[in-house]
Amino acid sequence: MSRTVGPMEIWINPACSKCRSALSLLDAEGADYTVRRYLEDVPSEDEIRGVLTRLGLEPWDITRTQEADAKELGLKDWARDESSRDRWIAALSAHPKLIQRPIITAEDGTAVVGRSEEAVRDALGRG
Repeated sequence: MSRTVGPMEIWINPACSKCRSALSLLDAEGADYTVRRYLEDVPSEDEIRGVLTRLGLEPWDITRTQEADAKELGLKDWARDESSRDRWIAALSAHPKLIQRPIITAEDGTAVVGRSEEAVRDALGRG
């Protein structure tokens, strides 16, 4: 039996063209979703852990390593292993600009990084 988690949530930066494209597609499909401006409403470390579980990814998989903050922190030299996971998650929470976007939580409790129309449609199809 499938359990509905509720409406989709999309983490966006309004200045991001891929975020705006994803919102346009969700609107065109009549999707029920809530918007989270994650740069203002910053996710906690636990929320980031939850999203990573839903995505099936590691924190370094959703880190924008070209951002100035990433270069300042020296992220490219950080280890990418289980023992370093909390350090990465703490950095994402402290520097939300580093979080890849948009992240869409689908109705079935999974999530996708909606950087393409296909990925957004994938999120729409889950539920």
